[in-house]
Amino acid sequence: MDYTILVVEDESVQLESIAGFLSKQGYRVLKSSRPLRALEIAGDEAVDIVLSDFRMPEMSGVELLATMKRRNPGIEVIIMTAYGSVESAIEAMKLGAADYITKPVDLHRLQIMIRNILERKQLISENRLLRTQLSERFGFQGIISQSSTMAQVMNIAGRVASSNATVLVTGETGTGKELIAKAVHFSGSRREQPFIVVNCAALPETLLESELFGHEKGAFTGADRMRRGRFEMAKGGTLFIDEVGEIPLSLQVKLLRVLQEKTYERVGSSTSLVADVRIVAATNRDLESMIREGSFRSDLYYRLNVVSIRIPPLRDRRDDIPPLIDAFIQRFSKENDKQITGISREAMDVLMKYSYPGNIRELENIVQQSVVLSRSSTITRDDLPIRVSEPYPEASGKDEMQGSFTEKVEAFEQAMILGAMKASGNVQTRAAEQLGISERHLRYKLKKYDLK
Repeated sequence: MDYTILVVEDESVQLESIAGFLSKQGYRVLKSSRPLRALEIAGDEAVDIVLSDFRMPEMSGVELLATMKRRNPGIEVIIMTAYGSVESAIEAMKLGAADYITKPVDLHRLQIMIRNILERKQLISENRLLRTQLSERFGFQGIISQSSTMAQVMNIAGRVASSNATVLVTGETGTGKELIAKAVHFSGSRREQPFIVVNCAALPETLLESELFGHEKGAFTGADRMRRGRFEMAKGGTLFIDEVGEIPLSLQVKLLRVLQEKTYERVGSSTSLVADVRIVAATNRDLESMIREGSFRSDLYYRLNVVSIRIPPLRDRRDDIPPLIDAFIQRFSKENDKQITGISREAMDVLMKYSYPGNIRELENIVQQSVVLSRSSTITRDDLPIRVSEPYPEASGKDEMQGSFTEKVEAFEQAMILGAMKASGNVQTRAAEQLGISERHLRYKLKKYDLK
C-alpha cells in the first residue's frame, strides 16, 4: 500500500534532507516550507502522516496540528522539536499528535516511528472494516427470515437495540437466540465494544461464579493467577448469558446484585468493579414455572425480563424453511467445494413437513449432511437423513388423551425423551441435542420422570 507523507519545515536544508530520505524508503512525499500552504496541500491530497516542525513563522506546529485534526481526524501528525521544547511537544501529543522527535532528526528512529504509526493506522482500518463486516453478518440484515412471526421478533429486537435495556430471549434450543442477541448488540450503540458469551449449561456450578466474575490469585485451589471474568471482558459491550435458567440459586443472588447495583467483585477480592455491560440473557426453560417450583428467583427474573423476545420454533414458521435451505446449500457447497445448485421438489416436501425438534440448528445439520453425501448437483430425498422421513414419537391413543393439561404435557415429554434416548442408543449428549435441550436439562427430566 502506498502512503503519503507531508513534510512541513521552514528550513530548506532540513526539508530537503528529510523528504529525500523518506522518498528513498518508498513513501510518496509532499513538501511545504509554509504551514498555510501545508493546509492547502492536505485539503487537496490524501495525506496519511504530517511531519511538522514545532516552531514556524506563520503558525506553530501545535496550531497546525489542531487545524489538521479538525479538518481530518484521520491524519496522523508527528512534531519535530528542539531539545528544549520537549515539554511543548508532549503537550502537543495530549492534543492529538501521534508522536514527537527531537532535532537533529535521527532518520533511523524516524523510520521506525513512521512504520509503527502506519501499522497502527492499518490495524485501526482493518478493525473498522471487521466491525462493519460483523455488523453486516450479525446485524438484522444477516438474519434469514420471511415469516410474519419472525418479522414481529425482528421488530421488537430492532426497537430495543438502541437502548441499554436488559433483554431476555426465550425459545427452544436451536431457534437462533444467540443470533438475535448478536443482532441487538451489533445494531446498538455498544457495537464497537466486545460481545462476550457465557454458556451456563456448559460449565460446572463450581466454575460458573469464577467464569462470570473472575478470581484473584489464591482464591481457591488451582487459582495460580488472577483471571478476568466475563463481566470484565465485556466492559463497555454486551454480555450474553446463555442458558440463564441453569444458574444455581446460590449464584442467582450474586447476579441479581450486579444487575441492581452495577458492581461486582472477583472471587477472593473485596474490591468492587463497575459492571459497564449490557445484559442479554437467553433460555429454553420456562422460567415462570421454575419460579413456582422455587428453582429460579422471581426478582432476578423481573430484572432480566425488562424486554422479552420469544423466538418461535421452526415448525411454527415454515415460511422460513426454503430460504434457510437455500442459504445453507450455498454455504456448505462452497465449504465442501461442491456444485450443488438446488433441492428436488420431493426432498423439499419432506423437509417442509418435518417437525424439527432441533430447530434451525437441526435443519443446518440436515442440509450440511445432504450436501456432503449428494452425488449430483441437486439434493434428492435419498440424500436426506433417515430420521427426517420418520414420524417423531407422539402420545397417542385414548388413554394418553385423558387427564389434565399438565398430565398430557408430561406424557408427551416422556414419550419424546424415551424416543430420543432410544434413537441415540441411550447416549444422553446425543439425545439432548436431538431434543433441542441441554444435557443438564435432560438429566433433570430423566430424574423427574424416573426414566432409566
